[in-house]
Amino acid sequence: MMSLRKSTAWMAPAAMRFARMSSQVGDMGSGAGRGGGGGGSIREAGGAFGKMEAAHEEEYFYKKRQEQLHKLKEKLIKHEDFHEESIKHHEEAIARHKKAIEELKK
Repeated sequence: MMSLRKSTAWMAPAAMRFARMSSQVGDMGSGAGRGGGGGGSIREAGGAFGKMEAAHEEEYFYKKRQEQLHKLKEKLIKHEDFHEESIKHHEEAIARHKKAIEELKK
């Protein structure tokens, strides 16, 4: 279980790199046509309110990505626990069958 938790730690930084790449187009919130075009009257006007709105939008999507990654990690850990339990049951069944075969050979 610990091995999966360690191996899924690499996913968060990789997902954040995509967000950084999209913001390199221009200054977000500085007016229409820059940083993704329109996006509403506040962002079209530019200035401090436009930049603040762009920052709120980026924060929202960052939190959304973090939430999605957290859910994915939990799901993977649950899958790993399920498979470990299945392996344990299969190993017990193999041991029972080997014992039954040995008893039949006697």
